[in-house]
Amino acid sequence: MDAVNGENMGVEDKQQLITRNLQEVLGEDRLAAVLKERDLKIYWGTATTGKPHIAYFVPMSKIADFLKAGCEVTILFADLHAYLDNMKAPWELLSLRTQYYEHSIKAMLESIGVPLDKLKFVRGTEYQLSKEYTLDVYRLSSVITEHDAKKAGAEVVKQVEHPLLSGLLYPGLQALDEEYLKVDAQFGGVDQRKIFTLAEKYLPNLGYTKRIHLMNPMVPGLAGGKMSSSEEDSKIDLLDAPAAVKKKLKKAFCEPGNVEDNGVLAFAKHVVFSLFKPGEKFLIKRDAAHGGDLSFDTYQELEDSFAKQDLHPGDLKSGVEDYINKLLEPIRKKFEAADLKKLTEKAYPPPKKQTAADEILPHRLDIRVGKIVEVSKHPDADALYVEKIDVGDKEPRTIVSGLVQYVPIEEMQGRSVLVLCNLKPAKMRGIESCGMVLCASLEEGDVKKVEPLNPPSECAAGERVFVEGYETGSPDDVLNPKKKIWDKLQVDLKTSSTCEAQWQSNPLVTKFGNVTCKSLKNAPIK
Repeated sequence: MDAVNGENMGVEDKQQLITRNLQEVLGEDRLAAVLKERDLKIYWGTATTGKPHIAYFVPMSKIADFLKAGCEVTILFADLHAYLDNMKAPWELLSLRTQYYEHSIKAMLESIGVPLDKLKFVRGTEYQLSKEYTLDVYRLSSVITEHDAKKAGAEVVKQVEHPLLSGLLYPGLQALDEEYLKVDAQFGGVDQRKIFTLAEKYLPNLGYTKRIHLMNPMVPGLAGGKMSSSEEDSKIDLLDAPAAVKKKLKKAFCEPGNVEDNGVLAFAKHVVFSLFKPGEKFLIKRDAAHGGDLSFDTYQELEDSFAKQDLHPGDLKSGVEDYINKLLEPIRKKFEAADLKKLTEKAYPPPKKQTAADEILPHRLDIRVGKIVEVSKHPDADALYVEKIDVGDKEPRTIVSGLVQYVPIEEMQGRSVLVLCNLKPAKMRGIESCGMVLCASLEEGDVKKVEPLNPPSECAAGERVFVEGYETGSPDDVLNPKKKIWDKLQVDLKTSSTCEAQWQSNPLVTKFGNVTCKSLKNAPIK
């Protein structure tokens, strides 16, 4: 799995190599124009927060493509961004985490045969604290609207009910990085598209050039959905032992014939096949009793075989497991060094032990099925409904919801909804609201769509709704707003690709089945 030297390539060949396996390119005409004159200058940035995992091999394999095409590549360790993103990296750990990332990323690149002497490594704080950069932050802040800043960071910055100002600054700083790193293009995941379009819109206001943007697709995690550092079973750590790799792959979602939401296949496509030398094949070792070894010349052959169910999920996992261990073995060996073991312990200290009362887990939420028995428009707010909802108490609760623009009043009357019942009551334009109707919410361009969650039709008012796996434990009487329990749990509430309501990929369930929404896929639940 060595990267090859790509000298003497034509412009079209370079462009094909740069853009292969990408989901989208903004500025393809500019890309072609630059390549006719010289090699492209690209940067990829990573915020130094949770530990890098095997999904990082997806951008690493594209960086290998860029180098094969003769590009000048800068890797940015975005340490300041890590702090701005809801303080995911505490200030006191910032330097240690950045060191860990630098050793990890370099070890990954060495593992896939990328020569480090062709790369430039930069830390954000090396230039982001300069007088010039700081003045540009202020200049940019004077032209970017709060709406655009919030929208740009929606899929990248951790979303909470009461966001910090730092999260609004984050997208603008990432836009400025393009100018200060003196590049032609920025590379990232398609989840950063809104930040890229913000950069294209606002950098020219400061007299700076609009850049090219290269976007990878979002590769599913092993549990389905986005691979996340916060979900242990969703990702394989770079230092996981072979036994841990086998265990996590065994649990990975890999439904027979399903090629869409399949993290195992996606890894094969975006990492394994992209790193093959010409003529190299994907090999799956099998006992003769089970048909003997299999080999595939192209990814499409592998996908077609799996789609037709000629290839069993267990055999696919076994083949991918071999390649993952080949990639991880040199990284594991490097981190056996005493200084790197010490660095790992300091950068990611074990969490302090919590009592059961301190653990922020979904059993603390009092979510119930509610039936709307009366609904009217708020007398002093055009966008608000005032609802009387039966949640199993002696009397219906009064709840104020901002659903006027999204659900007609005739559809509200009599419908069943999900209600979060243990929020601290709050006055909304003079009327006290004693709960929250939970909805899926998604912005598509300038259009916002909101759909109330639907419990199974058999559910009675007042029935408890649980997150699967967290059925034990009692909900808080009232969620303490100072401890931000709802904020911390809400960020992991989303609908799935099949419109099921989930928390960290665990479904919201009742005794009659799962909670769903009408049509919004992969949408935050608020």
